[in-house]
Order: sequence, then C-alpha cells, then structure tokens
Amino acid sequence: MDLATTGHEQITFCHDPVTGLRAVIALSSTALGPGLGGTRFHPYPSLDAAVVDVLDLSLAMAYKNALAGLDHGGGKAVIVGDPGRDKSPELLRAYGRFVQGLGGRYITACDVGTYVEDMDVVAETCDFVTGRSESAGGAGDSSVLTAFGVHEGMLAAAEHRWGAADLSGCRVGVSGVGKVGRHLVDHLIEDGAAVVVTDVSAAAIEWVTTRHPEVEVVADTDALVRGPLDVYSPCALGGILDDTVVDVLRAAIVCGAANNQAAHAGIDERLRDRGIVYCPDYVVNAGGVIQVADERLGFDFERAKARTAGIRATTLDLLRAAETGGITPTTAAERLAEQRMAAVPPDRRIWTGRA
Repeated sequence: MDLATTGHEQITFCHDPVTGLRAVIALSSTALGPGLGGTRFHPYPSLDAAVVDVLDLSLAMAYKNALAGLDHGGGKAVIVGDPGRDKSPELLRAYGRFVQGLGGRYITACDVGTYVEDMDVVAETCDFVTGRSESAGGAGDSSVLTAFGVHEGMLAAAEHRWGAADLSGCRVGVSGVGKVGRHLVDHLIEDGAAVVVTDVSAAAIEWVTTRHPEVEVVADTDALVRGPLDVYSPCALGGILDDTVVDVLRAAIVCGAANNQAAHAGIDERLRDRGIVYCPDYVVNAGGVIQVADERLGFDFERAKARTAGIRATTLDLLRAAETGGITPTTAAERLAEQRMAAVPPDRRIWTGRA
C-alpha cells in the first residue's frame, strides 16, 4: 500500500500466531501530538476491508481531535475477528505489546467490540492505554460524555435550522441504542422530545423501553428513516447514510454518534441539496475522546464535561460557516481541522515524544 496516496503517516500490521491476533494500527497524523483513538474489534470479511476501515477511522480521529482542541493526532486500531468468539486475555495482552512497541505514538482506548475491562487487560502489557475502569484509576465508560456531546451538537443544529436550541416536541429517531444511544435517549426524553428507536439487539431495546416506556420502537432502520422524523440520529455502525436513505429521509437534521456515517463522499452534498442539516459525526461525537484524553491528565469529570459542552458552539460555527461559504458542513470541518494541523511547524509534525 502506498501511504502517499492516503496521506497517512504510518500504518502497522500486527500478527501474533500464538494468540491468533491480527490487527492494524493507523496513524493519520501526529502533528498535534500522539495519535489517540480507540481499538475496534470486528469480524471484517478480509484484511483489505480492515485496512480501509482503519484508514478512514484514523483520519476522522485526526479531524475530531483537532476540532475538539486536543493536543492529539489521529490514530485508530482494528482487530480482525469476532469479539464474542476470538477475544481472549492473551490476545489483548499481545495486542498491548504491539501498541507499546510504538513508543507512545499511538494511545489506544475502547471502540466497537472493546470495553473498559479489555483496556485494563491491554494495560497489563502497555503504558499507552486510556478508557480504563475506575477501579484501575481510569475514567470508566466514555459513552456518557459521547452522548452528551451529540446532544449538544443536536441542539446547535436545532438552533441553526429552527432558530432555537430546543428539541421539545420534536420527533427524534435513534438508530442504535447501545453504549451511546441509550444515554442520548435520556437527554431527549428530558428535552420533551418524542423518541422512536430501533436496534438489532433485543436486550438494548428492552433496556431503553424499561427505563422509558413512552419510547416508540420500530422494526429496523429502514422503517425508521422512512417514517416521520424531525431529527435522525444514527448511533450504530458507519456507512448508514447511503443514497437510498438520503432519498427517503424525512428528517430536517442528521446528528448522531456513529463514526463514518456517509456511505460515500458525496452524501453530504446530497443532504445539503435536500435541505437537510448534517452534523459531521467526528465533530459531535468527540465527547468520548475528550474524556479519555482527560484521563491522561488525571480524570476530572466536570472538566471533561465542560470541554465537551463546547461541541455546541463548534457545531453551530461550522454550520454557519458552511451556509455562508456555500460549502457542506463536512468541508467546513475538514478545512478548520487541517488549518490547525498545518499551523504546526513542518519539523514538528511527526510526534517523537521529544521536547
């Protein structure tokens, strides 16, 4: 693979035949500091598919960290396999040794398929781990602040679209009520929104409806996006915004926690052409990375929450800049993030850990 064609700084392939570990670690940029991003454990159909995903995810992390004002670059890792079948303490320790071997250029955390208890195991062989359990001195589950940040972004979109940061009376559809989506539902119910949800997990649905019996449940995402909505919030895996969804979507706003929501590069333009306000995922879902970055300083929840609250102003600024400049919110966000990274002197854009 020619990294010059992707713009990425480094990609590392990891294989441990003893434990069966197959992983890929990608660093998009370390201009602002060591790459920070989670480890995704997923049954990719091929190694090529895993590489494509980790490159996309690490680039999004570079933008996310830059726009959140963090002194971190963009990094991400994927472990190829079924987490329910292939994950083991031995495999996670082997993975930790590979991360350790990068000397701090990459700091890992949780993502889809990995949890705080997994990071505690990785930390047995690695110093560059965050998103650890509270009992191990970490910040615990980052989904709370991720959901808070998405909610702040949604309020910004409401202000931009309707003139007031108010979701009361709005019908909000949440696709995926797992780690983040369930906390987002809490915020929306508190707002006075009418919430409709879907999830492939019956247990996740049961958790939400037990807590909030007034929440409506639909069979699948297709039924959700085709129904009457004011706001659509994708909070599961990426690629959910494809041409078909954009064509049938009745919501005025798209704002969700899922990473890499767009199925292809032209989706944001199609949303704009339909008059749908789109909040770039890596802008509004930055609460989690803000939390795990704060953990490296000695975690303070209120400090991290205050920084996460800034997502509302950032989102509103981007939406206004996009409208004024006649560009998509994604383009506006990318330009701002790239400007921050480009401001670093050329001889300091590769993080080495040296002063």
